[in-house]
Amino acid sequence: MGRPTQWLSLLLFLLLPGPLPVAGMEDAAFPHLGESSQPPPRACPPRCSCPRVDTVDCDGLDLRVFPDNITRAAQHLSLQNNQLQELPYNELSRLSGLRTLNLHNNLISSEGLPDEAFESLTQLQHIYVAHNKNNLISKVPRGALSRQTQLRELYLQHNQLTDSGLDATTFSKLHSLEYLDLSHNQLTTVPAGLPRTLAILHLGRNRIRQVEAARLHGARGLRYLLLQHNQLGSSGLPAGALRPLRGLHTLHLYGNGLDRVPLALPRRLRALVLPHNHVATLGARDLAATPGLMELNLAYNRLTSARVHHRAFRRLRTLRSLDLAGNQLTRLPMGLPTGLHTLRLQRNQLRMLEPEPLTGLDQLQELSLAHNRLRVGDIGPGTWHELQALQVRHRLVSHTLPRASPSPCLHCHIPNILVSWS
Repeated sequence: MGRPTQWLSLLLFLLLPGPLPVAGMEDAAFPHLGESSQPPPRACPPRCSCPRVDTVDCDGLDLRVFPDNITRAAQHLSLQNNQLQELPYNELSRLSGLRTLNLHNNLISSEGLPDEAFESLTQLQHIYVAHNKNNLISKVPRGALSRQTQLRELYLQHNQLTDSGLDATTFSKLHSLEYLDLSHNQLTTVPAGLPRTLAILHLGRNRIRQVEAARLHGARGLRYLLLQHNQLGSSGLPAGALRPLRGLHTLHLYGNGLDRVPLALPRRLRALVLPHNHVATLGARDLAATPGLMELNLAYNRLTSARVHHRAFRRLRTLRSLDLAGNQLTRLPMGLPTGLHTLRLQRNQLRMLEPEPLTGLDQLQELSLAHNRLRVGDIGPGTWHELQALQVRHRLVSHTLPRASPSPCLHCHIPNILVSWS
């Protein structure tokens, strides 16, 4: 009787799951019946990555079809660098919480962009649609962006947008829009209906021939206007065309055909960037309307010393950077602002340096004189006397034979500056 009883007790001990639990002694980390020790898998499209519950990254997967199984919780969706040809409305309509949609570098054409494509995406703040279908987006369907009142940034550069592909309502309801990039398209005019909230408008590398003030009335909050590499000629920027932009800070006009500095620019303008145009004259009052300029770039125009008025810069008391490189100046301009920090005069026809034009420039830190026609003896005594703040002086390049040795006074009053010749 004793031995069978002992075996039975041992068998029952082995079959029991363990000691009976005591109240308050449960292991919270141990999985309970019907539970897994791992969290349930997060819904994510095949091959894509979902680092957070609100982020879906399908960048560079050569996708030809818009992915399904995108979580409704997605706020940031990246589909750039794929082969997508169209945006299915039924898929996009599910993603009403999207804030960022990146479709950069796909094959989407105007036909693949249905009118109601973004209708339900009322929370969008950033849309990237640049570089699509070898740049074949030629229009934005009417009403396509009408409900995106949260949109802050819109990128449509490198397409084939034309004036007829945009209308007065395309952007007018984007009441939060701050950045609009329409560069590298085929626009001939500034789009109408720009919102008041717009701070940066990029229209570079289009075919714009004239800027009309009426097109800018709505965008009175604009601070940066980029119009480089367009077709603005002598009448392309009429006097007062930019006057509605009272808060304009920076105006880029690089690479147009302007033959003079535009008149009646906004008074608060701080940077005027106008290189590679046809400006040949700088009159006494051409810059009078912008006394707050801090940067003026007139490099690679057609300025000659005879046609730069000696009072052209007299109102620019806050000017810190002046670039006159690549013109046809034979002497330093007179009346330079005394607060200048940077003066660039390389690649002109300078034949002499005299002290008078540099008088009072005791804050000048950088002076560029390379590639002119200067020789050692062409620098007058005392020329460097007041340039005590000078830190960077690009080397002087002589296009005539240099003299055997520098003039003894060349190094006078220029401490801590290396003067070199070639």
